[in-house]
Amino acid sequence: MPRPAALAALAASLVLSPALADAPPQGTLAVRIEGLHSDKGKVGCTLYASAKGYPTDPKQAVGEQYCAIEERASRCRFPSLPAGTYALACYHDENDNHEMDFNFLHIPKEGGGASRGARGVMGPPKWKDARFDFAGVDSEELIRIRY
Repeated sequence: MPRPAALAALAASLVLSPALADAPPQGTLAVRIEGLHSDKGKVGCTLYASAKGYPTDPKQAVGEQYCAIEERASRCRFPSLPAGTYALACYHDENDNHEMDFNFLHIPKEGGGASRGARGVMGPPKWKDARFDFAGVDSEELIRIRY
């Protein structure tokens, strides 16, 4: 390699190296969903990076997946996820309308679950009970759906 090209490559690597070193590690978060009472519909799975909107406002989520159900289980994936603190909320979208359905008393008609097994009292689970640290390496979380 001619000397000017080698110097240019070295200069480019020195300029780019600090930016790459400051980037948080990224990995794939796999979510295994168990406890579904049928294969009907899909599983809706939302991932939140803060308490804002958790778990009822999917517009505040950093990721949302609708995944197929097979043998009463499902699997969703969030690839290229930076390290950080997150919380998951998943539900069995039996009628595949992409929203959790409630009865007239605002009690869920479809099963749901949250990370760390968080459960709400007279309402949905709280962020503080569902949050977990993701190290930015490939890992898996288990969500059990309750009806």
